Amino acid sequence: MSTQTQAPPRPVRIASALTFVQGLGGIALAVALVIRVIGGSTPAGPILGAAGVLVLWFGAVLVATVMLFRGHHGARTPVIVTQLLLLGCAWYAYGASEQPLIGSLGGIYCVVVLVFLFTNDGRKWAMGYVDESEVDKAD
Repeated sequence: MSTQTQAPPRPVRIASALTFVQGLGGIALAVALVIRVIGGSTPAGPILGAAGVLVLWFGAVLVATVMLFRGHHGARTPVIVTQLLLLGCAWYAYGASEQPLIGSLGGIYCVVVLVFLFTNDGRKWAMGYVDESEVDKAD
């Protein structure tokens, strides 16, 4: 085991990029909510509160994905938590909201990101294990 900093493996970078897209989608949803309020179609209070929560959450997701893409191990946990929360949203969309297509697609997307994060290479990288032959190649 080595403590040298190592760039994340390709599956982790793919998961980071996919989560970045989710973050952009969350920010876009917040902007759409604010536009609805400005247009006067909905009451301002609760909708602006929801938009504020979305901006905070998905803004943090965007920061975490950039950090994960750059190789910060601690950014993996917020990305995993985000996927689990969005998986719950997908479950709700599938069942209670009676939107099975949206729920299924959202759930599959979250599961794919989680699979990329939990590949063997991704887990080894997250735990800090470095193949000694790779360290020798870098020197």
